[in-house]
Amino acid sequence: MNLKNTIFLSFKWIFICVLIGIFSGSASAFFLVSLEWITQFREHNNWIIWLLPIGGLYIGWLYYRYGATVVKGNNLLLEEYENPQKPIPFKMAPMVLLSTLITHLFGGSAGREGTAVQMGGAIADQFSLLFKLDNSDRKTLIILGISAGFASVFGTPLAGAIFALEVLYFSKISLKSSVLSFLVAYVAYFTVELLKVKHTHYYIPEIPEITATNIGWIVIVGVLFGFTAMLFSRTTHFWGRLFAKTIEYPPLRPFVGGLVLVIAIYLMGTTKYIGLGIPTIVESFSTPNQSYDFLLKILFTGFTLGAGFKGGEVTPLFFVGATLGSALSLLIPLPIALLAGMGFVAVFSGATHTPIACTVMGMELFGLQSGVFIGIACVVAYFASGSIGIYHSQIVKGAKYRLYQRFKRKDLEDF
Repeated sequence: MNLKNTIFLSFKWIFICVLIGIFSGSASAFFLVSLEWITQFREHNNWIIWLLPIGGLYIGWLYYRYGATVVKGNNLLLEEYENPQKPIPFKMAPMVLLSTLITHLFGGSAGREGTAVQMGGAIADQFSLLFKLDNSDRKTLIILGISAGFASVFGTPLAGAIFALEVLYFSKISLKSSVLSFLVAYVAYFTVELLKVKHTHYYIPEIPEITATNIGWIVIVGVLFGFTAMLFSRTTHFWGRLFAKTIEYPPLRPFVGGLVLVIAIYLMGTTKYIGLGIPTIVESFSTPNQSYDFLLKILFTGFTLGAGFKGGEVTPLFFVGATLGSALSLLIPLPIALLAGMGFVAVFSGATHTPIACTVMGMELFGLQSGVFIGIACVVAYFASGSIGIYHSQIVKGAKYRLYQRFKRKDLEDF
């Protein structure tokens, strides 16, 4: 390849990254603002939770009638990366956006990363048609979409770039994709910043010394976080299989699920376990949670998503990990904020098989000083969580440690 072509290709991909970053970042900004408004409305009008079954019926009907090609959500992105077939339909973006907002408006327990990642992936893959890219370049576009969506919705560009690479099998990503993933993550992140959309901030005020005793405690809690990640993943898959097996007509699954959730919320007399649960996450860094909070969030989220409501799993994973870590502060001699922070990212690490991205995310959110503690917790949780994660189509091939190898010479050649 001559210098002229190299320069042209470089500028072409930079241009594509900037466009994907701006469009995905703008979509995430709109989503975050809308989600905040909807959450506030629901919290001031709790009666609307009784309409959850109707909202579920509409979501089920919408995907049954118009969304058969995009209903797989994040798993479709993973499948298209592993075995590219045809461009992801753009309708994935508005459908998942609308469905997630409906889920949160009426009180479903779900997250937001799935929505941002799907919007980013759908937006990015449209450039394969515009620039007439082949399947190899489509793989790069999918990485860019995931990176932009994750980075913009959480305000963590480094973690977003690494997450996109890691979740799609880290040792198989070319250097070209790696560089572009970081570029698009920062473009999407700064797009949200320029639009003055705020992210939640967390703080760990006390970091203890790195001693053999403290490392031992971290390994213990890391194992617990890994087992919890496994429980979350298996619970979500269980409810999905159960609804598919027992209710043949898809639109009725979220309707029935919504009825059960409404009754459960009414009987429990609390809305603590619905929605994103951000206030509870923030509180867990300073006040010990009840020992059952993380279990109830697993149950509510798994049931909500398994029934067919839309959203993501990551923010509920943050809730589960932070509340578990907070509760463990009554037994483990480590600062409560540190335990909550480690759980925040370590359960996420185990459920998505992305320990590097989660370690980086922890340092972006909580500061570099916590990096060693968070890194150990994420790696231990990753190995303790088994091979089944929250994404059906994320295939763990062989021993987990083999996924993290050095880039091979051909990766440099691909660049």
